[in-house]
Formats: sequence, C-alpha cells, structure tokens
Amino acid sequence: MDWTNEAIEQLRILWAEGHSTAEIGRRMGVSKNAIVGKAHRLNLPARPSPIRRDAHATPRPAPAPRRPVAPPPLQREAVAP
Repeated sequence: MDWTNEAIEQLRILWAEGHSTAEIGRRMGVSKNAIVGKAHRLNLPARPSPIRRDAHATPRPAPAPRRPVAPPPLQREAVAP
C-alpha cells in the first residue's frame, strides 16, 4: 500500500477513536498487519491486548495443594514357623 498523507491521517483518526486494527484495515482496504506495522512506525500509542485479561479482574485462587499419594503397602509372604 502507498501510505499517502491522507491515508496516514485516516489511520491516526481511526486509531484515536479506538477501532481495532482489523476494523481499521477493513475500512482502509488493507490487512490488519499493515495497520499494526504502520501504527508501530508512526509511534502511535500502544493499545491493550484484546487477549490479555483485565488487570483489575479478580485473580483466580491458587489451586489446593495435592496430597502426596502413598505407595500401596508391601505385601509380605507368609513365612512357615
């Protein structure tokens, strides 16, 4: 894609409005990776990852510790007296 001044300005506007990279790419007719790369080269502010969990979410409780499993008792053979 030829990044014209108009295209860069449109990218900056859509980025500032908070649209996803995929949505910006659809609107501009380019791939989301092209948007990500150009945003990086323009030093646009970083966006929170849509995959990461919210930092304010309640953390999961730690799993309960597992009890060690004892080996089965040894069976002794009967010894004749």
